Amino acid sequence: MSSFSPKPGCPLCSIVATSAHTTQNSPRSPSFPSGSTQPEVLWRDDNFTAYREKANPVSTKGHIIVAFNLHVPSIYTLSSTDLPLLVNVRNLATRLLSSLVPSSSPSPPGPNSQFHIGFITPPFSDRKIPVTDHLHAHAYIAPADQLGWWRGIAYGPLAWYSIDDLIAEIRESVSNNRIKSGHENRARAPIDNVPDAGSRSGTANGIETTEVGLSAGVETDLERGGQTPSHLATADAV
Repeated sequence: MSSFSPKPGCPLCSIVATSAHTTQNSPRSPSFPSGSTQPEVLWRDDNFTAYREKANPVSTKGHIIVAFNLHVPSIYTLSSTDLPLLVNVRNLATRLLSSLVPSSSPSPPGPNSQFHIGFITPPFSDRKIPVTDHLHAHAYIAPADQLGWWRGIAYGPLAWYSIDDLIAEIRESVSNNRIKSGHENRARAPIDNVPDAGSRSGTANGIETTEVGLSAGVETDLERGGQTPSHLATADAV
């Protein structure tokens, strides 16, 4: 893991380090003055630090960034052993976005409607959140009414990679499933650029020798759709 150690000057490494005192598997409820644009850390555990982007959100309804605590450079580092980690990102982002939906809302949006969760793939980046080499997912509630035309490229079909598509790509690479889901118009997915992504190896006696993934204690049932801990931040906590 030494290759993923904190990088001096990295904004996300700084946020991760600053929130290190947060109780594990628990939200943080800081007090910010009115109008503050400081990132509000909503969740911290062994693998991720999630915060609400306030300085340059893409949506007035809510924009959350889920950063890997390790200084992982990009999605190209991930493989099949990290599937539970990716599912945890998706579940965590969904729960946090749900916490931003007003309790008075008659029908909170679901992850397949107004919730958008995914990655901006290199060489593209959000120029107003200039982090290019520390892996992080963006999660926001549509519409993205704060984008503008230039940021729209980073969050558009050319650069945006839905986390559901990434999970499907890796799963399909290690199965006999030939039905590609969710990316019919994508000529070449970013994960295709990683020759060994999704590969597993082992010995003749059935012992798997695949390299250990990035996760630090992620529950194995997350890949089967398990939920993140229920004591997440509520609307009052954010």
